[in-house]
Amino acid sequence: MYEKARERIAKFINAKNSNGVVFVRGTTEAINLVAYSWGLNNLGKGDEVLVSIMEHHSNIVPWEIIAKLKGFEIKYSKVNNDGTLDYTDFERKLCNKTKIVCLSHVSNVTGVINDVKLIGKIAHENGALMLVDGAQSVPHMPVDVEDLDMDFMAFSGHKMLGPTGIGVLYGKKEVLEKMSPFQGGGEMIREVAYNQRKEKCGIVWNELPWKFEAGTPNIEGAIGLGAAVKYLDEIGMDNVLDHEKQLAKYALKRMQKNNKVVVHGPENLSEKLGIISFSIEGLSSHDVALLFDNYGVMIRSGYHCAQPLHQIFKLDSSARASFYVYNTEAEVDRFIEILKELDQL
Repeated sequence: MYEKARERIAKFINAKNSNGVVFVRGTTEAINLVAYSWGLNNLGKGDEVLVSIMEHHSNIVPWEIIAKLKGFEIKYSKVNNDGTLDYTDFERKLCNKTKIVCLSHVSNVTGVINDVKLIGKIAHENGALMLVDGAQSVPHMPVDVEDLDMDFMAFSGHKMLGPTGIGVLYGKKEVLEKMSPFQGGGEMIREVAYNQRKEKCGIVWNELPWKFEAGTPNIEGAIGLGAAVKYLDEIGMDNVLDHEKQLAKYALKRMQKNNKVVVHGPENLSEKLGIISFSIEGLSSHDVALLFDNYGVMIRSGYHCAQPLHQIFKLDSSARASFYVYNTEAEVDRFIEILKELDQL
């Protein structure tokens, strides 16, 4: 059942074979796996890693940690005033020193959809690898790793109706095979042979993907994620995307009528998913979230693990409403009613 789940997930993202699907705890661990297993062995002085300023902390912090160890430089590409990627700046900073490009497919703050296929093509033309944070794209829209030609993609189960503590790192077979294991222990080895004369152990790594799955695996988590993927497949990812966009369009149209509400991100819905970050004049995002909570409506407040982007927006924090397959127009109506009540404060 564990391996059947792997096969189902590989098919869901159109991976050539399931050997490129590595089970991890989530997007964070997947990116750390790449940073430590690939980065520590392939980056050094004179090299550069290109990251966008809109990234989740999980796609910033691991690179900053190993940069201090290996001495390479991290460059951050800019965003435009509406939160969209500054493609001109990105291309300008991508050069033959760039060894890997790290970019979120969809911003978890603004919902902006980045053209990772275009960026990946430019990265490959410059001899760099491409790592995509798919935490906000895989659960919400069709994602084809073969078409996008990404070297790595990371995503989490809990964002797509699956259990917590399970996620996936997809990697191209030829890249993963050259990488050292991330953790050592059981399962990730084929053989540990003790040479009595030399008093040393010779180790042979296991094949993909088990080389990266040390210890007792999260069997129930993987099976649960496989069930979630089956459910989403039956709905159809195009339908998931259409549903979210319709709700976002419906909500934004009504939110724009409230003079105290400021929406952050692009106005063009073709550039984003069903995520709306906003501020209310005179109220902190935490106060806004608490007030919504009192009415039984859950939204997010704070930096959303993307503090650098908030600094660019000159925001202390923001509130965020996110839509998914289970949300309805009636819930959006209730959301707008509460906004109107907050307007009176």
